[in-house]
Amino acid sequence: MAADPRSSSKTKRPAGAAQETAPRSQGVVRLLLEVLAIWIVVHTLFIAGYRIPSGSMEPTLQVGDFLFVTPLPYGPHIPFTNWNLPGFTDPKRGSVNVYESPVQHFLPDDSTPTVVKRIVAVPGDTIFMRKGVFFVNGIEQRIPVVPPPGPSSPDETSPVFDWQHKFELHGSRFGEPPMPIRHDDWGPMVVPAGHYFSLGDNRYNSIDARYYGFIPRHNFRGRPLIIYFSFDTLDLRVRWERLLKILWHA
Repeated sequence: MAADPRSSSKTKRPAGAAQETAPRSQGVVRLLLEVLAIWIVVHTLFIAGYRIPSGSMEPTLQVGDFLFVTPLPYGPHIPFTNWNLPGFTDPKRGSVNVYESPVQHFLPDDSTPTVVKRIVAVPGDTIFMRKGVFFVNGIEQRIPVVPPPGPSSPDETSPVFDWQHKFELHGSRFGEPPMPIRHDDWGPMVVPAGHYFSLGDNRYNSIDARYYGFIPRHNFRGRPLIIYFSFDTLDLRVRWERLLKILWHA
């Protein structure tokens, strides 16, 4: 019995269908690649997000703050490389910055985390701390401080401070470095060329340059612009009062 030509025609695929599907799939892939490329360019050159994970910068920045950060001032960092594009300025003393930490040998997992701290000294500055008071070139610096308790204590001593011995200044008008080095008593030291020194505003709950040393200029990743969202993880509420808070001058 001969097959019904009408039934077979229903199962036949139109001749141009395969040719139409291929360009459509290629178009979707091309669109996704273009969107990805735009996202990488924007994220690398103009603006990136950062979440505050700890209380080291309280009260300026709080746990659960979400920041927009711009890499433009210091030169955008090219992902997966050690290269930075040219910037138009350098980190300023007193400014809050995002940077890749020098190696923290005491961390078990990520030894070079990206952190946000206040830059308190620039190349050539002589720095020291006496009884918790921080000095730059012999001048007392007024920086927001959350007083102890800790977890750190003013008299804390630790082998992680020993890196400072290499940079200590002896025989200067600022006095001799204390022995042993303590959390609140150290220096004087001179910040090397091309490097910077940081402190967390909450100095007794901050792992900063006192622990891991001077920050190379090429480690900087940007300046915070604004808090675009803030969530209190303890009270489980949105901190509406912190939304859109400008940080450029922090």
